[in-house]
Amino acid sequence: MKFLVINGPNLNMLGLREPAIYGSKNYAALCELIERTCEEEQISAEIFQSNHEGVIVDKIQEAYGKFDGIVINPAAYTHTSVAILDALKAVAIPAVEVHISDVSLREPFRQISYAGMACLKTWKGLGFEGYAEAIRWLKAHLTEKAEG
Repeated sequence: MKFLVINGPNLNMLGLREPAIYGSKNYAALCELIERTCEEEQISAEIFQSNHEGVIVDKIQEAYGKFDGIVINPAAYTHTSVAILDALKAVAIPAVEVHISDVSLREPFRQISYAGMACLKTWKGLGFEGYAEAIRWLKAHLTEKAEG
């Protein structure tokens, strides 16, 4: 099983960026958690981060035929990017959405998730652990679907 884990804008600034919201751990620590979880679950994973919407769209499109699942934290593009939504719909790779903070408790403009409209499930407010839960759930979902 092979997953693409996509992180959007400013996630590379974890540890520096609003630690009261996102915590004090840096992006390298997040990548380590993702890699460790995937290794434990026997999943091959590629981790990708970009601050540029079009680059994220390109990466999603390039995933077609190469990955079994996508775990995505579109970050600020969650609330603005129909392009990312359309790319996820176009490739039709099972995807799940993750947010480190609980966006439902934040500013009104954060209440809509375009990317989430193409995702099977969303984890929010669990910190880095949300990624681990999303990876495990997506593996179980894909395994069940393959066996069903």
